[in-house]
Amino acid sequence: MKKIILLLGVAGLLATSAFIPALAQDANPAVTEAVAAAGEAAKPTLDSGDTAWMITATALVLFMTLPGLALFYGGLVRAKNVLTVLVQCFALAGIITVLWVIFGYSVAFDTEKMSAGVTNFRSFFGGLDKLFLAGLTPDSLTGTVPEAIFVTFQLTFAIITPALMVGAFAERMKFSAMLIFTLVWFALSYLPICHMAWSGDGALFWDWGVLDFAGGTVVHINAGIAGLVACIMCGKRRGFGREPLPPHNVPMTIIGASMLWVGWFGFNAGSALAANGTAGMAMLVTQIATGTAATVWMLLEWMRSGKPTAVGLATGAVAGLVAITPASGTAGPMGALIIGAVASALCYVAATSVKRALGYDDSLDVFGVHGVGGIVGALLTGVCASAALGGTPPEGYAMAGQVFTQLKSVLVTVVWSAVVAFIGLSLAKVTVGLRVSEEVEAAGLDLSEHGEEGYHTAR
Repeated sequence: MKKIILLLGVAGLLATSAFIPALAQDANPAVTEAVAAAGEAAKPTLDSGDTAWMITATALVLFMTLPGLALFYGGLVRAKNVLTVLVQCFALAGIITVLWVIFGYSVAFDTEKMSAGVTNFRSFFGGLDKLFLAGLTPDSLTGTVPEAIFVTFQLTFAIITPALMVGAFAERMKFSAMLIFTLVWFALSYLPICHMAWSGDGALFWDWGVLDFAGGTVVHINAGIAGLVACIMCGKRRGFGREPLPPHNVPMTIIGASMLWVGWFGFNAGSALAANGTAGMAMLVTQIATGTAATVWMLLEWMRSGKPTAVGLATGAVAGLVAITPASGTAGPMGALIIGAVASALCYVAATSVKRALGYDDSLDVFGVHGVGGIVGALLTGVCASAALGGTPPEGYAMAGQVFTQLKSVLVTVVWSAVVAFIGLSLAKVTVGLRVSEEVEAAGLDLSEHGEEGYHTAR
């Protein structure tokens, strides 16, 4: 009976909401016309300048993965495994695109039907009303740009995040295992964290007031923690700690890092979703933090080993890019200097001393750079948003409170990503096995996994 009464009440409210405008129109047509005009004025309208910039930014972010990240990683592995790394990045770009269209965008960004009965659930996951991009038309807008561009822009973030993890288990994980692991992790970790941070009111991080402008939690901490779990569960490469495992092509790595640096302007400045002052400042602080981090890494390496290396410079630059990402919408130039310097120093220690002391084989320092850099950047975002450091603080900002809010988001991301990574890796292990055989690892994965050679064997 209560349910019937409730349904009748709801129906009555709906009928009333439909009837009142009609009464208003009959009573005072001028008021009705004014209300309609105000409604039209409040509707978002397409801005061609914002649209042109977002098309450019979207292309830049995809450029970060293909070919930027692929070349960066490809140069760091041994010659017998270079093709494997390139294939993994390329394959993920294709597969994630398909999954994004089928359900990814909906789970990450569908918040249109936040009914009372599923509000708590929707704090972590979006709905399913946009499966297969239902309702998307050329006229659909997100802010002042076509929704189709927003869908594609966010897709490029979804592509690069699992691709980042490839570096943690490079040179020993089966291609089939990589696919199972990353697809489980994408569905159950990337999409929920993305939803929590960026989907708007009702999502966990958003309601907490977390500042993550371009992906400190969503991309870098998320991928860095999963990469750490993966490299530990996979075990060490043959010869790790006993013999050198040098990169086969440092120029390739420098070229890839340079592409990442350029593409990152789309990553950070594009996250403003407009060609405005916020995008301009995001571009500036991205450059400042990256240059600072590369310089600090070079000096630390120079003092410690006596020589500044090309790989060190490239790695330092990436550490700066990672760390400024969450702060790029709120930090000013002084904050960017601080973030770049601190992140570079801590990432350097993590990728050298900490990794050596703990003995885990994070092949290409995914955790040391993206995990640690993402955590440092996320926490310092709360500090560097301060107006005293040239930042642009949100309303009601207090440094201590904001840092605590940032810390909460970091802890949730760390635990969530680690648990999902363990589940995905365990599933891969019991179905296809995680590692290639010792014989395959010794010979290299290019020929055994893909039936092709890179360029290490002359014909």
